[in-house]
Amino acid sequence: MAFKDLHDRLDAEAGLEPVQCEQSRARRKRAVAGSTISVTRMAKRELALGRLLYPETDHERPKTRADCANVSRPCPFVSCSHHLYLDVSPRTGAIKLNFPDLEVEDMKESCALDIADRGGATLEKVGALMNLTRERIRQLGESALLQIRASDGEEAEAPRRRLPLLPGRPKKAASGAK
Repeated sequence: MAFKDLHDRLDAEAGLEPVQCEQSRARRKRAVAGSTISVTRMAKRELALGRLLYPETDHERPKTRADCANVSRPCPFVSCSHHLYLDVSPRTGAIKLNFPDLEVEDMKESCALDIADRGGATLEKVGALMNLTRERIRQLGESALLQIRASDGEEAEAPRRRLPLLPGRPKKAASGAK
């Protein structure tokens, strides 16, 4: 049985439609990549215009997950750290629009906590929800695990790959030794 036939049969058993070659490529990455807005590069006039168009309001935002669960979807609180529409860099203040081609109201999923409540998801699904590639999601997961291990007191550094020594070559002396 050819690989493609096996792949199509597994998709059919899972209830998925067979994937054409063009669809497979298109599924890897969205047509529109996320865009970043650097606040430091914006003119003062642009910042003032933004404040006029979108003044700060005192909306009663949810404080706990239980409060948030009762809010209509898609979630209107874009400034929430769990919202999937945008990310704000704590270091630079840059704003990354994950879905620049969509409005918040057009998003199918808007809250990372809703997705986490449903349980595990594949790297492909998470990548599609966050407008990132499967590989980038894998890298972020690995980085998060290293941070968790570091906070638990385990080894903080990622294991380094070492090349095998070639036979007949002497080992390098330690730095500082002559």
